[in-house]
Amino acid sequence: MFSKILIANRGEVALRIIRACKELGIRTVAVYSQADINSLHVKLADEAICIGSAASSSSYLNIPSIISAAEITDVEAIHPGYGFLAEDAHFAEICESCKIKFIGPTPENLRRMGDKMMAKDTARKAGVPVIPGSKAVIKTKEEALKVAKEMGYPVIVKAAAGGGGKGMRVCHNDVRLIGALLTSQREAEAAFGNPDVYIEKYIEKPRHIEFQVLGDRYGHIIHLGERDCSIQRRHQKLVEETPSPAIDHKLRKKMGECAVKCAKAIGYQNAGTIEFLFDPDGSFYFMEMNTRIQVEHPITEAVTGIDLVKEQMRIAAGERIRYKQDDIKFTGHAIECRINAEDPDNDFMPSPGKIATLVLPGGYGVRLDTHVYSGYDISPYYDSMIGKLICRGKDRNEAIAICKRALDEFTVEPIKTTVPFHKRVMNSPAFLKGKFSTDFVETLFGKTE
Repeated sequence: MFSKILIANRGEVALRIIRACKELGIRTVAVYSQADINSLHVKLADEAICIGSAASSSSYLNIPSIISAAEITDVEAIHPGYGFLAEDAHFAEICESCKIKFIGPTPENLRRMGDKMMAKDTARKAGVPVIPGSKAVIKTKEEALKVAKEMGYPVIVKAAAGGGGKGMRVCHNDVRLIGALLTSQREAEAAFGNPDVYIEKYIEKPRHIEFQVLGDRYGHIIHLGERDCSIQRRHQKLVEETPSPAIDHKLRKKMGECAVKCAKAIGYQNAGTIEFLFDPDGSFYFMEMNTRIQVEHPITEAVTGIDLVKEQMRIAAGERIRYKQDDIKFTGHAIECRINAEDPDNDFMPSPGKIATLVLPGGYGVRLDTHVYSGYDISPYYDSMIGKLICRGKDRNEAIAICKRALDEFTVEPIKTTVPFHKRVMNSPAFLKGKFSTDFVETLFGKTE
């Protein structure tokens, strides 16, 4: 096992990694921007180094500064968390060339699954159902119109190197498609430095179900069940739960086997998720692979009893996965609410500023992952998520009841948060019945995006 690692991230995920390291006896080095000098991850790490100004491009995306910090502090490995450089194959290669272990997949894994067209081709060759779509990137409006005519509307334009909903547009006619093609190409270029886009058949009212996988360097790959991530806004997840109320044991087994096939097809190492779209007719299709730890990983930990971040570090250190597929047992039900500094009554407008009053929920079945505290100044420079409320019960009804109670206890003032939104979700008849799809938020607020 490593004796010291650097965490190339910030906020709650940096804190999550620090806690796992402390329990494993690993010393930690935090890096931070000038805007994060008072962040909790800086205070709790064994060492901390400022790597640049507030802008992400000058700090958390600044590879030379991060590598310099790693070399100065003589770390053996770097954990990238999620976001920023977590899925950057170039960064992983630089770590390798500097004899620093990248706690994540191999550069080849990152490259293969980071290209959405290549990922789909990999899944197709592995015998996993794939959403019908273009076989290559779409460059011109003529190509786009031809593909859409063959598949029939609606279709969705997606960034080939994308994620987080960027570069995605749903189209129901030719005029919309032509406009969406140009907009998505520009957005993809700005967000990912790659303007390539492709087109898929748009599955209406699907659920978004992902499977957690772990793989080691010895070819052993397992899955740890699914997470239903259907409650999202503009392709950004807001609420996740496991197990999914939409699938039964037989379908779970089939989807899990497909997830493992995908990961085995590229010799996947470390933690990752295989993302599926689940059609109302019971069909499912490979969508993409996320080659990192996910924001919503705690709900899987809650029902399996396995610490995924510790497993990441053990795998990166060369250990074998200690579990066989039959060893993985699922107990109870868990729900995660992402608490963002946003105003849900004002189109989820960001709400940065200083927290004057903070009352955090607790009690049986409640876990809260957060990096904020009373007096903490929420920066406008980064993602608006300030915490994750994870509630576990013996079944779905109990998990919802615990979640409702915890949300009632949650107070953050004077900034606006998504706590009121989550209360609406937990009291929605559709959510309570488990009957919802990815358009849930638009339906709840009575509008379309």
